[in-house]
Amino acid sequence: MAGYLFGLVLHPTRDVTEVVEIIHRWAARHGKNLAVRVEDRHRVPADVEPVPAAELAVRSDALISIGGDGTMLGALRAAVRAPKPVLGVHLGRLGFLVEVEPPELPTALDRLVSRDFTVESHACLACDVCGDDVVAFNDVALVRHPGSGFVAATLAVDGQRYGYYRCDALVLSTPTGSTAYSYAAGGPLVSPATQAVVVTPSAPMAGISRSVVLSPDESIQLELRPDSAPVAVEMDGLVIRDASTEGTLRVRYQRDAGLVVRLDPRRYQERNALKLSLLDLPLLPEQLRELLPEGLREQLNRRELPPPR
Repeated sequence: MAGYLFGLVLHPTRDVTEVVEIIHRWAARHGKNLAVRVEDRHRVPADVEPVPAAELAVRSDALISIGGDGTMLGALRAAVRAPKPVLGVHLGRLGFLVEVEPPELPTALDRLVSRDFTVESHACLACDVCGDDVVAFNDVALVRHPGSGFVAATLAVDGQRYGYYRCDALVLSTPTGSTAYSYAAGGPLVSPATQAVVVTPSAPMAGISRSVVLSPDESIQLELRPDSAPVAVEMDGLVIRDASTEGTLRVRYQRDAGLVVRLDPRRYQERNALKLSLLDLPLLPEQLRELLPEGLREQLNRRELPPPR
């Protein structure tokens, strides 16, 4: 395993120096190699190999995403044509995908190289946007420009027209992405164990006004209508096309497109349960207690014991 190469995927704006230094020191002690995109070479030590962005996932044995969910999604997209395990290091605010906190990194890296982890497979939406091929692990959205009217589009499934939308935005999401833009638009929370595509209109004015849940084996087509306002196309929150007034979005569900490293699946699920409670899904008091650090939980237990007689 001496030639093991970690590819570093950095948050585009946040200071990642502390985390990079932890990884760099660990790699030096263990004789492992690090690489980073050429664009980020100035943010890492000089002996980290800069490689073209398109080659980072191909050449790496595993990727380390340093940031929040957005950075993690970028790492998964970068590896979609050559899926590699992606370890998420948390620097974000409300991360549903990332698992590891910076102090836990040395142990996590030990387990990564010894393959002491499980892999959580993620699907993506493979999209043809007016002839351009893109992928999204959370969602693809058609969004109106403020003050310029509405998104107007027809929906076809497996070549058959089903209806039309007239709304502020139209969101297509994976089960993973159901907690993001789709949820904010009133869509359902979908279990990550489910395979489905959710189509949710935001602020619908006419046409289909509820979320539609489609099979992963169905092909989906959205075509802008002549009366549509200029539309921006967002992929996982990134604008990839701006002010389109015509065109077609074709979407298909792609299984096993991303591999997320899980070191402690149960603990990860408990953390996500707490995060979901912030989305108005309340936890029972005993569930909240289980999420407390062990020392604090023991203190509370001692306080609640009845006094000796």
